[in-house]
Amino acid sequence: MTNNHDDRDPKKGNGFGDHDLVPDATAEIKGMAKEGLDHPSTKPVLTGAAVGAIAGGILPVVTWPLGLVAGAGFMLYKRLRP
Repeated sequence: MTNNHDDRDPKKGNGFGDHDLVPDATAEIKGMAKEGLDHPSTKPVLTGAAVGAIAGGILPVVTWPLGLVAGAGFMLYKRLRP
């Protein structure tokens, strides 16, 4: 009986694959800023921001600006890591 958890290659990262999330997000945000609504990520991120703001307005614990940022951040993450 072998243990498959011990034979992971340490050069392949931490096993989660998110070691380059920040550079990917930075490049995506810069692309969205340059191309505007023509960039493929702009509309889903704006939709997530709108849904988050509405949810923040409805929920008593969360304010709408926090919901807006959370919704946009979630959709950006889902665009980077589907």
